Amino acid sequence: QVQLVESGGGLVQPGGSLRLSCAASGNFVGINDMAWYRQAPGKQRELVARITSRNTTNYGEFVKGRFTISRDNAKNTVYLQMNSLKPEDTAVFSCYAHVLGWSGGKYRSDDYWGQGTQVTVSS
Repeated sequence: QVQLVESGGGLVQPGGSLRLSCAASGNFVGINDMAWYRQAPGKQRELVARITSRNTTNYGEFVKGRFTISRDNAKNTVYLQMNSLKPEDTAVFSCYAHVLGWSGGKYRSDDYWGQGTQVTVSS
C-alpha cells in the first residue's frame, strides 16, 4: 500500500505565495508521473500541474506561469510552488501519483491520491 501525505495548504492573501508538498511512502518500486489537481466548490476537479519521472512538466491553462511543479525523487516528494495567488485559486488541492509496484511475481502500476489540502486565497 502507498500513502500520499500533503502539506503546505492554508490561508493566504491575494498576490501571496504558498508551497505545497506531497510525500509518498509505502511499498513500491518507483513513481512515474506525479501531479497536483484541484477542486473548487461546485466545480469539477482539474489538473493544475503534472511532472514525469524525467521532469517533463505540463500545466493547466489557468496557471499562466504562476505555479511551478518539481519533484525530489530521492525523497519521493512532489512540490507545487504557487505565486501570485488569486481568490479563484481557492480549492482543495490533491496530490496524485502513478506508482510502480511488484506483486505476485510481476510489476503492476496503480494510481494513488492524497487526502487533499485546502488552499484559501482571501483578504
